[in-house]
Amino acid sequence: MTGFARAQDRDERLAWSWEVRSVNGKGLDLRTRLPSGFDGLEAALRQKASARFRRGNLYMVLDVQHAGRAGDLRIDRALLDRLLGLSEDLRTRYPALRPASVDGLLALCWARDPEATEPLDEAARAARDAAILATFERALAALADMRLSEGAALAATLTGHLDRIAEFTSRAERLAAAQPAAIRARLIRQVQDVLDAGVGLPDDRLAQEVALLAAKADLREELDRLLAHGEAARALIAGGGAIGRKLDFLCQELNREANTLCAKSSDVDLTRVGLDLKAAVEQLREQVQNVE
Repeated sequence: MTGFARAQDRDERLAWSWEVRSVNGKGLDLRTRLPSGFDGLEAALRQKASARFRRGNLYMVLDVQHAGRAGDLRIDRALLDRLLGLSEDLRTRYPALRPASVDGLLALCWARDPEATEPLDEAARAARDAAILATFERALAALADMRLSEGAALAATLTGHLDRIAEFTSRAERLAAAQPAAIRARLIRQVQDVLDAGVGLPDDRLAQEVALLAAKADLREELDRLLAHGEAARALIAGGGAIGRKLDFLCQELNREANTLCAKSSDVDLTRVGLDLKAAVEQLREQVQNVE
């Protein structure tokens, strides 16, 4: 969701430029910086940006300059005369003061030609605002194109993480298939210790305990959901659109199933695969934050 775009235009009175920048964000946060006198544009800016984007922190900056026609600037000679008089008076009183520089005085005395800054009537103001908003829409379109390019590259990265999640799920499935036999062997060893101590245990009771422990350690549902969530994520990526929040939700579900897998594991190798699975899901979740 990162990107930057710039668009500019001008008329006979003004030259303006828009800079629109976006960075990652869970929701849509719009921030504007407008020159004095252009605050009335903010509502329209927010409406246009919200219509295009769903996530990200957007910074929208407008810069406006007068077009710089001949005679646009003039020297305020009355002010210059007052400053020269004040400078001479101060030097008379305080001889240690350095003389005022010409460029320093002139910097204080430039003024705009009143004819260049006369107020606009309502029709002219509306036309000006419409032109500035049209330039803003060009900047938004350029930003959207940049974000689409980033998204196309990001889709390959997300698919790679989903491939790794599917691979770890497949490994977990193979290891989980051996869990009931391992549980039974371990329980038999424990029972044998009891029998060696002279305590009797019926075979049917042993079978019940094995079945109960195997049921508690059964990972079929978790593995099925991991596969289903992975396929759902792939379908979202292929479908495009504003999918960031949905992918966020799927990452939460994938992480929940990975946690359950680790909690139910009674095998060291299966636990290792579960931890690798959790790491792959976290890497996917981090990249999903870049998706609108």
